[in-house]
Amino acid sequence: MENWQKYISINPEIRSGKPCISGTRITVSDVLSYLAAGMSMEEIIEDFPALDKEKIIATLSFAAYRDNMTKIAFAS
Repeated sequence: MENWQKYISINPEIRSGKPCISGTRITVSDVLSYLAAGMSMEEIIEDFPALDKEKIIATLSFAAYRDNMTKIAFAS
């Protein structure tokens, strides 16, 4: 998904500026944690009706984008 920006927002007034699903207080990290714990997309959507498959995929795309932008400097 190339347009994760449509679904992910960062607002310093919401959840201390952590990336959230737009219009909610659900963070990208929350969704990634649920997936990592073994929850299916359907289970997450059932527990959080404000989410849908597109928004969950947007969290994965955002995480991939962030990971791709992260550079680690190693001391020589």
